[in-house]
Amino acid sequence: MLLNDVHSQLNPTSVTDVVRPTTLEALREVVKQANREGVSLSVAGARHAMGGQQFATGQRHVDMTGLHQVLHADATLGLLRIEAGANWHHIIAASHQMPTPSGGTWAIRQKQTGVDEVTLGGSISANAHGRGLLMQPLVADIEDLTLVDAQGEVRLCSRTQNAELFSLVVGGYGLFGLIYAATLRLAPRQRVRRMVDVLDLTDAMNAVYRRVDDDCLYGDFQFVIDPHDDTFLQRGVFACYKPTSEVEAPGTVNADLQPEVWLQLLKLAHDDKAKAFKLYSQHYLGTHGQCYWADTMQLSTYIPSYADYLERASPADQPAGPKQTLVIGELYVPRDQIAAFMTQAARVLKAHGVEVIYGTIRAILKDDTSFLPWAKDDFACVIFNLRTVHTDEGKARTAEAFRGLIDAALVLGGSYFLTYHRYATRAQVVQAYPQFEAFLKRKRHFDSQERFTSDWYRHHVALMGRQP
Repeated sequence: MLLNDVHSQLNPTSVTDVVRPTTLEALREVVKQANREGVSLSVAGARHAMGGQQFATGQRHVDMTGLHQVLHADATLGLLRIEAGANWHHIIAASHQMPTPSGGTWAIRQKQTGVDEVTLGGSISANAHGRGLLMQPLVADIEDLTLVDAQGEVRLCSRTQNAELFSLVVGGYGLFGLIYAATLRLAPRQRVRRMVDVLDLTDAMNAVYRRVDDDCLYGDFQFVIDPHDDTFLQRGVFACYKPTSEVEAPGTVNADLQPEVWLQLLKLAHDDKAKAFKLYSQHYLGTHGQCYWADTMQLSTYIPSYADYLERASPADQPAGPKQTLVIGELYVPRDQIAAFMTQAARVLKAHGVEVIYGTIRAILKDDTSFLPWAKDDFACVIFNLRTVHTDEGKARTAEAFRGLIDAALVLGGSYFLTYHRYATRAQVVQAYPQFEAFLKRKRHFDSQERFTSDWYRHHVALMGRQP
């Protein structure tokens, strides 16, 4: 059976079979049977990660999407325990069923951006983050998690119980067990008002501080993607969200662009990048002052099949070319180094002839919990979506561009996200994640038979020169 990730579609992986447990006991039996048969397991929910973390060639695959039930809701403390196969629509809907002591409802604080169908287990395994201006990654919102370990035993993990395992599982890409469920810390649901500026990057960090001082909770910066524009990567739309006490929320219910608008902008991002940015900025400036719920504001319009879109957008009389998809990379730099990084990033992207279709800058606070933190400091997060042709040349060009971007971040004391690709060299992995060797050793300690594996794991074991 052939599986692939849904976004880059660069990870076609042949697995022996797929199992889809729907109860905790069934999940335990999956592991116990794998032990009896001597096979390894890969695990995924929505299959959105692009680095091969969710698949293992020639092994059994565990699909977690059958586990999505609410297990417990503490409306007094704002704690929601839900199975890990639940996606963010499930989670948000469940939180709205929980009344706060003051008469409101509870809500999530953050979710990963860009896609909503990702499961809770997947978000935890990547230690995802959202648009919070003063938030740590998702680990900050996880009270505890329930893990099925390599022996098929159930282990409750938290900051005080099985604490080391907790730190390894969050951001551990499914290598330490199958996450059955997790307890999320919620926050009282509130409305926010969108505040929009179009400004230069040199003022962006000052703008962030101004907005934080003004009590804004969320924000991001969408930058110019036209390499022929003098403001390439240096100017953008800065949208922030400030709590408001308004009872009614004027304007649209959905804070994101509608699908038809996204498709129009996606086409322009290929054909006329200057016009794409103009229309995008006009849309956001037109929504300045509108109010939204802070949780559903984080939901996103997602075009799941970029390759299908390109095929439909091509003239009917034009021969179909090689498949093309978007490959994401996320880089981190100290916030006071963002201007220097973006200047160097522009040089790297132009030198390798790659095309940016979409990009954004966000903020993150230092992660002080997970064993393999990508947020090693208070960083600016820079996301690039690169148009990638599925030819040897096209894939190599994207790989070289991301290696160049990683180098640019590392020179400035930054890092990169492990979730999106396997392009980093050994030296880059070691510099960005100096504890990576220790991470692999702890993997073998908790899972000596490598019951849980992936092509991503195998790649990094080989990269580090270790025996599997």
